[in-house]
Amino acid sequence: MRIYLASRSPRRRELLHQIGVDFETLIGEVEVDETPLAGEAPAAYVERVTRAKAAQGLQIIHERRLIVHPVLSADTTLEFNGEIIGKPVDAADAQAILQRLSGQVHRVITGVAVCDEQRCAYVQSISEVRFRAIDDEEIRHYVLSGEPMDKAGAYGIQGRAGLFVAHIAGSYTGIMGLPVCETGELLKAFGWRF
Repeated sequence: MRIYLASRSPRRRELLHQIGVDFETLIGEVEVDETPLAGEAPAAYVERVTRAKAAQGLQIIHERRLIVHPVLSADTTLEFNGEIIGKPVDAADAQAILQRLSGQVHRVITGVAVCDEQRCAYVQSISEVRFRAIDDEEIRHYVLSGEPMDKAGAYGIQGRAGLFVAHIAGSYTGIMGLPVCETGELLKAFGWRF
């Protein structure tokens, strides 16, 4: 069995390979508006964006007349004090985000959808992350590495920012961008055998 992955994330590809999922990536073609709606709750935002990515993936499959397989999509965002924190727009934004998160607890919300022509199933993983106090020099050095620029909350737990993480409660792979336990359960519901 194969699936299509509606994501450009190398971390999601790596995690799917890790659990033995055979997939083809719809690279660069799945683009949805990720602007939060006014007053939208972070969990609702993640679900809306994740489902939209899956729907667009199915549309691309039909437009390109590809063999139909289920589409897996995912989206990750951070919630800090009720606010949605996505990817930084530039280095200054990345630095400001990390300064806000320093010494604080935030939530990482990752949604995963698997859809085919008959149905669409969705799960959500919510993890809490506590950063130790991070000094301005550490933040500056990390931002200069370029690592935070394509990541929700301006950090990747699997990279250098792992040095900032004092405690997590939840799914490490969910914080990376694809909770493998929940993803495996979704795929099994679509006939996948591990």
